[in-house]
Amino acid sequence: MIKPDAVARGITGQIISMIEENGFRIVAMKKHHISQKEAEGFYGVHRERPFFGSLVKFMTEGPAILLVLEREDAIAKWREVMGATNPANAAEGTVRKRFAESIERNCAHGSDAVETAAVETLYYFSHSDLS
Repeated sequence: MIKPDAVARGITGQIISMIEENGFRIVAMKKHHISQKEAEGFYGVHRERPFFGSLVKFMTEGPAILLVLEREDAIAKWREVMGATNPANAAEGTVRKRFAESIERNCAHGSDAVETAAVETLYYFSHSDLS
């Protein structure tokens, strides 16, 4: 996912270029303004954390670009390309090092496991979107 901060700043194309340059195939993509209910559900695993309210507010402030990416070892590779959650700790040349404004406004999301990816994919895409 390319988060609302990156979409608002007009850097979506640069992030998509990084995705493609790293061998990913974009299986599905759409621009979507996430509702409060969707954000609360999508990030429900963080419901008890102190940052949950601000995360939901941030994710609903404007449209995001939702993507399904494919390549060998896609989850690990995307997390490598994306960089650490905190851009101060992200490696040079990663999406977050180049574009993130802060630990919360970090411009991109990526699933952390195959099981998570399966749930997150079907949260916004139907099976017919993926064929």
